[in-house]
Amino acid sequence: MNPSKAEVSLEVPPYLRVYKDGTLERLAGTQVAPSGFDPQTKVESKDIVIIPETGVSARLYRLINNSDDDHKKLPLVLYFHGGAFCISSTSDPFYHNSLNALVADANFIVVSVNYRIAPEHPLPAAYEDCWAALNWVASKAGHDEPWLKDKADFERVFLVGDSAGANIAHHLAIRAMNNSDLLAGNNLIKLIGIGLINPYFWGEKPIGLEVTDPVRKSMVDKWWDYVCPSDKGGDDLLINPFVDGAPSLANLACQKVFVIVAEKDILRDRGKFYYEKLVNSEWRGKAEMMEIEGEDHVFHIFDPTCQKAKILIQRLASFINQL
Repeated sequence: MNPSKAEVSLEVPPYLRVYKDGTLERLAGTQVAPSGFDPQTKVESKDIVIIPETGVSARLYRLINNSDDDHKKLPLVLYFHGGAFCISSTSDPFYHNSLNALVADANFIVVSVNYRIAPEHPLPAAYEDCWAALNWVASKAGHDEPWLKDKADFERVFLVGDSAGANIAHHLAIRAMNNSDLLAGNNLIKLIGIGLINPYFWGEKPIGLEVTDPVRKSMVDKWWDYVCPSDKGGDDLLINPFVDGAPSLANLACQKVFVIVAEKDILRDRGKFYYEKLVNSEWRGKAEMMEIEGEDHVFHIFDPTCQKAKILIQRLASFINQL
């Protein structure tokens, strides 16, 4: 073993460790699955650069279905992967396989955004990259991308993410209330809804499961402190949408919200709290919540073919496809 490698200065379990020589070792989210046609699901994907200035790319997904109406327009989903803002990518095999499964079941167009991650790109880079991706979709370049131009319904746009990606979807929907920000060229999009799967919200004061599980509470504290070091900790506006100064949920620029939580997830009660605050706010949309019994954080990403993952995918597909 390299002696310098043995000198660990910081552990951020289960994601990464930092050595005293400055080396960063990611323990998860580093594998790569190529884009292309998946014969099992009949879903095709491709990678494109969407923001040349920063190198931000996206992986696009579409179902190859010869019996489908060629003229039928499909909902357009911008997907934001999880990974605590510090691991994973659109080419992570877990995300690639789960999105293949989702698109195969739901038959909509997906733009999975490969935003930059910390610590190489400190927050708020991830939020800005995803905001730029949303504006790209609204721009002439997005409208002219062949896969979107041919099949995407720009008046049925959804923001969906899991964990950190769900956090991003929330913040983009708040920011999008100023619709003029989505003007690019002469094109507009219509944001219909957001899907928040095991959303990564947090807070300094423990609630629910966090009260009786201080070990996992401390673990999640460490995640956030690593990617966003500040004196606010878990009460930073980016991770806690209910602290003083946070934008009101009434400012969500969409008509529908679907919150999905998992019974054993340490983040469960934050998702439930978000839903409760939303339905009791001045927001006038329709909110739904679903709790998956007996499962932990983003279980469906690790095994998208299990029965409960299939139920989750079907419910999410119904939420998006329902007119």
